[in-house]
Amino acid sequence: MPARSVFEYAIVRVVPRVEREEFINAGVIVFSRTLNFLGARVELDTRRLAALAPDLDVAAVQEQLQHIPLICAGGPAAGPLGLLPAAERFRWLVSPRSTVIQTSPVHSGICDDPHALLDKLMATMVRQPMNVG
Repeated sequence: MPARSVFEYAIVRVVPRVEREEFINAGVIVFSRTLNFLGARVELDTRRLAALAPDLDVAAVQEQLQHIPLICAGGPAAGPLGLLPAAERFRWLVSPRSTVIQTSPVHSGICDDPHALLDKLMATMVRQPMNVG
């Protein structure tokens, strides 16, 4: 069994009207220095977003969200940010900003499989629960 290691994560939020502070969770960023892991997934529920902000340019938001996993993966495809060390890319991604795409405060915990953690956080923090009836 792999050793358990400290991780940090933040929820990616779409905040259509910053002044109203209403948002929809649209992704997760997970970082573990000891496991050498920085990963993100994004998944925008466009129906929920349209209900909250019918005039928002959803295509532009989706395009911007797609940059987050690229930056996490690193390398030249992510531009100059992709060349920074993983810890610096994580800190840049989770730094406070007042734009349509923001992140939650950073939370921490312990895990042994950051990929499974990313799946779990997406299921519990981003996706709507399935109605069972």
